[in-house]
Amino acid sequence: MAKSKKSDQQASLNINPSTGTEGSPVKPAETSVEDNIDRTVRQKLVALYSLQSIDSQIDKIRIVRGELPLEVQDLEDELEGLGTRIEKIQLEIRNLDSEVAGKKIAIKDSLDLIKKYGAQQMNVRNNREYDSLSKEIEYQSLEVQLNEKKIKEFAATVELKKASVEEVQADYDERNKDLEVKKAELNDIVAETRKEEELLVERSVRQKKKIDERLLNAYERIRENARNGLAVVAVERDACGGCFNKIPPQRHLDIRLHKKIIVCEYCGRILVDDEIVKTATQE
Repeated sequence: MAKSKKSDQQASLNINPSTGTEGSPVKPAETSVEDNIDRTVRQKLVALYSLQSIDSQIDKIRIVRGELPLEVQDLEDELEGLGTRIEKIQLEIRNLDSEVAGKKIAIKDSLDLIKKYGAQQMNVRNNREYDSLSKEIEYQSLEVQLNEKKIKEFAATVELKKASVEEVQADYDERNKDLEVKKAELNDIVAETRKEEELLVERSVRQKKKIDERLLNAYERIRENARNGLAVVAVERDACGGCFNKIPPQRHLDIRLHKKIIVCEYCGRILVDDEIVKTATQE
């Protein structure tokens, strides 16, 4: 009888016989697993949103630099191209100079032969030998004229190429001055924000270590494809904070429950609710 009264008393007080504590009977093992799953997903979302916040701050610092890094890179590429062009033209000039030198040697050789054949004509024994030497003298004379013509053509080409080098060199010098100015501007901006950026980059690296590799790869892939670098966004006014498309009520409920990681069906960004944002901000 006493035992029956004791059981009635426990039921009325809502005591859990397995723990001896107040509350409704539960299945400890099942509830623990569910809580752990929720907590794990919640922790992943908090870690992702914290990483996104850090990376967004880094993006803002780099945006301040504007197009300067790209302009500097473009100028450096242009200068490299101009430098290569100058070297190529100078090589062509050297080759032409070599050709001129070769033609001058050929002219000298032809003149020596003409002189030699002229002397031999004085000692010929018949008309056939004389005519043969005359033809050789005529041929060498034509060779002299041809080589002299080639020398003039080469010289004219050299002058044009030298003028082209001067023009390209002037362009190179002007671009180089622009590059120095752009580099100075960029260095000033970088110097102002370097320390802050380095600290944020270190934080980003540490935060990434808290996220499993598969999820981190997905995050970085989404960031790379997103125009504004946002891979994790909060739900704002029942809409995606990235593409601003409306989120269905059931999907919104799933986001708040933290049972699994939810992505926007329109833009593919990872969605979080205010609770995740608040928790990540307080860390």
